[in-house]
Amino acid sequence: MDESRPPGVDVRTLDWIRPLVGEYAFNFQNLSDLFAGDPSSPSAWREAISRSRAQPRDPAIAGILAAQQEARGAPAKAREAAARLADPRTVVIATGQQAGVFGGPLFTLLKAVTAIQLAEKIAADHDVPAVPVFWVDAEDHDWEEIRSGTVLDSEFQPKTITLPDIDGAGDLPIAQLTLDDRIAASIDELLTILSSTDFSAKVADDLRAAYHPRARMAEAFSTWIESVLGAHGLVVFESADPAAKRLAGSVFVRELESPGRTAALAASGGEKLRARGHQPQVVPQPGSVSLFHLNGARQPIRRDGEQFFIGDTPVGLASLLDEARANPGRFSPNVLLRPLVQDTLFPTICYVSGPSELAYLGQLREVYQHFRIPMPLIYPRASATLVDGGAARFLNKHQVPLDALRSRDESGLNQLLQSQLPPEIEQSLKHAQDALRAALQRVIDAMPALDPTLAGAAKTTMGKMEHDLKSLQGKVIQAAKRRDETLRRQFTRAQAQIFPLGHPQERTLTLVYFINRYGPGLVDTLLRTLPLELGHHWVVTL
Repeated sequence: MDESRPPGVDVRTLDWIRPLVGEYAFNFQNLSDLFAGDPSSPSAWREAISRSRAQPRDPAIAGILAAQQEARGAPAKAREAAARLADPRTVVIATGQQAGVFGGPLFTLLKAVTAIQLAEKIAADHDVPAVPVFWVDAEDHDWEEIRSGTVLDSEFQPKTITLPDIDGAGDLPIAQLTLDDRIAASIDELLTILSSTDFSAKVADDLRAAYHPRARMAEAFSTWIESVLGAHGLVVFESADPAAKRLAGSVFVRELESPGRTAALAASGGEKLRARGHQPQVVPQPGSVSLFHLNGARQPIRRDGEQFFIGDTPVGLASLLDEARANPGRFSPNVLLRPLVQDTLFPTICYVSGPSELAYLGQLREVYQHFRIPMPLIYPRASATLVDGGAARFLNKHQVPLDALRSRDESGLNQLLQSQLPPEIEQSLKHAQDALRAALQRVIDAMPALDPTLAGAAKTTMGKMEHDLKSLQGKVIQAAKRRDETLRRQFTRAQAQIFPLGHPQERTLTLVYFINRYGPGLVDTLLRTLPLELGHHWVVTL
């Protein structure tokens, strides 16, 4: 694997990356009042550490993590990292993602790698114990969003594996969904599609150990992520753990004591974001409560005037408050409140975000102030495309920009082939086109003196001749395609890796594809080679 610094593309030139990410990296000053500090500034890190240490913390979280890790059989280095959270000096670099099947998209790995890199850097730069924590978001009930994963087969064709519906899918939180015997067939289907490599046997064993009948979906995801990253000190946290909810009950109580305040403050933050030219990620309903109630199903808590509802069932505010104090495990935060719960449980100094998360976190600064919880720094995750040596040589030799591969038609290939035409052919075609236009324009200009009615016919004739010339040019390109099938194969092979199904690789291909192809050394390579540098999309050769 090539471990030199990978080439980077300015994210502002890529239309599939939110403009907010580029402005955050290169013009933070325009956004400074929406966030806790500029992560490019060492002083911002010192202040974040100071804020974290001044905040009360409950060391019981270390024991809760230890119990989860024991149940999953976590690697020793992950357990050692979790134990450090009992030390009041320890700080956390957090990140997280939904429990997508077989590890979710590649960006799951990129988030985790960025968090591990930052934890190592902050520990070294500021002489502080720093632990990377991965928050498994498992209380959503959006089964359709997590049940499928896409990989490439041996011919670089994208194939999608979709888990069959299981009991409660779509109604119950993901944390409550239990895999059945059909998971074995889904893993067999996946392994049949993936190319056989030196790493396939280990991948198969690890997948079957994680995704087995009677495993909960979130537990399976956590076990698989831990098998890939736990040896690098990543602490995986299943957020639906009722024991952890007891440590965050004060957040639920405060939300109910001032219902609608979180929504109003987040809406205000969204308008500030909009005023700077960026669309808010979340537009909360006025007066809405940022909590769900868990009693089997996950139901929203609604407010209508002075009346409260769980789903469609009316309930008194006093009753909700009593339940939140006595049994916080019955409550679940929505997207606006989840970061507040996270940063109550953990001494978080930084959260590694995706592009959409960056937008909604930019709406929450006043929400953090309302809850008297220090807002962490936000560090956008690494953005990267992983390519093999063949694709890298193709890109470098022909100087093909990434975006030229994005279109699913042959426009990018045609442009490349046209650029490869012998100069004399291209020059001759251009000369013929220019000469044709000039000659016919002289004829058109002379027509009014002879017969004005013939000017239209002359223009029509010019249009037909130009069309015929373009048709000839197209036939030349088709001849070039037939002549250079190697270039076509190289183009389509690179395109399949970089934009599978026409979408960016990091959002489309599932983590398991890369671990099967490149093995556990992939994580070591990314940790060594991905720069901690904002504002770039990296092209990593493996």
